[in-house]
Amino acid sequence: MSSEQIAAVVEEIRQRVRSRYEKQVEGVTDFCLPSLTPLGQARDAAAGKVAAIGTVNPRPPGLFNSLAQGVKKMVARALYWHVREQIEFNRAAVEYMDRVLAALDEHNRHLLLAGRLAQEARQAAQDTARHFQEWRPGWEERWNKSEIQLLRSMAELQGAFHHRVTLMESSFREHERAQHADYLNALDRTTLEIQKQLSEDLARLHQQHERMIQTELRLIRQRVQAWLATQTAPAAAPTPAEFSAAPAASPAPLASSAAAFDYARFAERFRGDAAYVRAGQKFYLPYFQGRSRVLDLGCGRGEFLELMQENGVAARGIDCDAESIALCRQKQLDVEQADLFSYVAGLADSSLDGIFSAQVAEHLPPLRLPELIALAARKLEPGGVLAIETPNPECLAIFATNFYLDPTHVRPVPASLLHFFFEENGIGSIEVRQLAPAADVFPEIAALAGVDGLAAFQQRFFGGLDYAIIGRKL
Repeated sequence: MSSEQIAAVVEEIRQRVRSRYEKQVEGVTDFCLPSLTPLGQARDAAAGKVAAIGTVNPRPPGLFNSLAQGVKKMVARALYWHVREQIEFNRAAVEYMDRVLAALDEHNRHLLLAGRLAQEARQAAQDTARHFQEWRPGWEERWNKSEIQLLRSMAELQGAFHHRVTLMESSFREHERAQHADYLNALDRTTLEIQKQLSEDLARLHQQHERMIQTELRLIRQRVQAWLATQTAPAAAPTPAEFSAAPAASPAPLASSAAAFDYARFAERFRGDAAYVRAGQKFYLPYFQGRSRVLDLGCGRGEFLELMQENGVAARGIDCDAESIALCRQKQLDVEQADLFSYVAGLADSSLDGIFSAQVAEHLPPLRLPELIALAARKLEPGGVLAIETPNPECLAIFATNFYLDPTHVRPVPASLLHFFFEENGIGSIEVRQLAPAADVFPEIAALAGVDGLAAFQQRFFGGLDYAIIGRKL
């Protein structure tokens, strides 16, 4: 036989012996446990021999056997002291073999468990590798899909970002154009406002310049008249009877007759300029709206006539002051210089549909006032409006300030007295309205309204500085 054949036979014999004395782990081909069966058989044989030490071999029954057995027992007892240590050593050796067998058996069980664990770990690794191989294509497919989706989302976001940037840029440009347009519009509005303000300032300066020129001309005329008066002989003073019989003059003739001060300048300073007076007289506009034959008694500077002209109401004014008539004619107003009693008496009855008189009644002698009311009522047509404005004597503040400031004032006229004269001459639907609240002029009076118990007192005795009484011919 060749050496290879001899090696094969030896390996086969070795495998047979190993399969006889070694225990292979189930499912594990390269891991076997050594068999403990021969070791157990040897331990059993040794244990049997230990148990037989000191015993007598059995013999067939008989006298000779009994004698032989007895002699053997005596000899065994006699030699027991000699073999006693050997017996204990044999027993200790057997016990040692039992413990080694137990340890080896426990060791084999642990090895078996380790082998099973290794097998399970190997199986788990195989299963993991198999599962990974099965899961990897799906994972790679999902990864590719996710990557594609991510790239698509990024492309969409980039497109949306560019679109948003384009929209923001367009919106910014539109906003910039709108702001520029607003700026240009604001600039135009500001320019127009500045031009308007400049025009108003120029008009106001022109008006002030005209007023100054008129004042200078009036002063020149007054000085000329005063100089002429000094060159002529003084007229005889009228008797009291002649003065009482003479017709009452309006405030301007009284001022001019005094020739001591410029009454027009006095009225502008203490009553207010024409714009201020015209604003206050807008109160009368609803009463005269739509009328066509309105007469202003004592028109003065023509504020009421201007208000009527602006609102399409035909109105005419009379005054006996030449300076006032000249000023009204410069404003293209329909005016005439005349005595109010003579002028009104010369009009036809029921020829007027409205009569207005402001700040005139307090200049008339008391006995001429009912005559004026009677004339006005006779010249009004049925439904015609009669409106008279005068200082309010029920307001105590008027006596401490404005009334006695004017030296041409004769006496205040109570509203109840005018109300009586209106009724006596067939004027009905009478209204009495207080104007120019004193609380707007004097802060001390306004403070009374906030004190408990004084509000009614303030309203009763410190109401309007002026009042208007308005009625319609029945």
